[in-house]
Amino acid sequence: MAVRTPDPDPDDAVPGENGDGVLPGVGPGWLSDIELEQLRHRIPILYVEAVPVRVDGLGQVTEVGLLLRANAVGEITRTLVSGRVMYGETLRDALFRHLEKDLGPMAFPQLPASPVPFMVAEYFPIPGVSAYNDDRQHAVSLAYVVPVTGTTEPRQDALELTWMSPAEVSTPQVAAELEGGRGALVRAALASVGVLP
Repeated sequence: MAVRTPDPDPDDAVPGENGDGVLPGVGPGWLSDIELEQLRHRIPILYVEAVPVRVDGLGQVTEVGLLLRANAVGEITRTLVSGRVMYGETLRDALFRHLEKDLGPMAFPQLPASPVPFMVAEYFPIPGVSAYNDDRQHAVSLAYVVPVTGTTEPRQDALELTWMSPAEVSTPQVAAELEGGRGALVRAALASVGVLP
């Protein structure tokens, strides 16, 4: 699950610890790479994850979007829209920021009216503790199903966004391509909207 989440506003800077006044490229409420690495070994980090979907006129899910990307060791894997919640940022703002970051500004996501996720997933660095794992950290992720009505243009480290039917995305083959145990998360997403095949 090693996804680099860049600072959304790198022009802002915060006071430095070594007396030079600022840490370049580190915005307020954001962590430097060193700070993030230190915190990952001490406390759980809060994330939001989104399962992008297309719906028909009756609100039934017809397609699920999965990002295709190369992971840290060069393997091609599938994943979901995800990222950290910044200090002082609302869940809604974090979810919108990551949807726009991963799917492009013309995706037009329809954020849920309630900030209650369909699932809370805990990622552990030790396999077997839960269905989800992340070699880097203990992370708590609030997961949402988000309808997308616009044109998607994957950005950041995504190679493409693949739209699949609920039946296709539920297959063991696709689940095996999803990193960190996210195949179970996608199945839970489909179950939460009543379209699990």
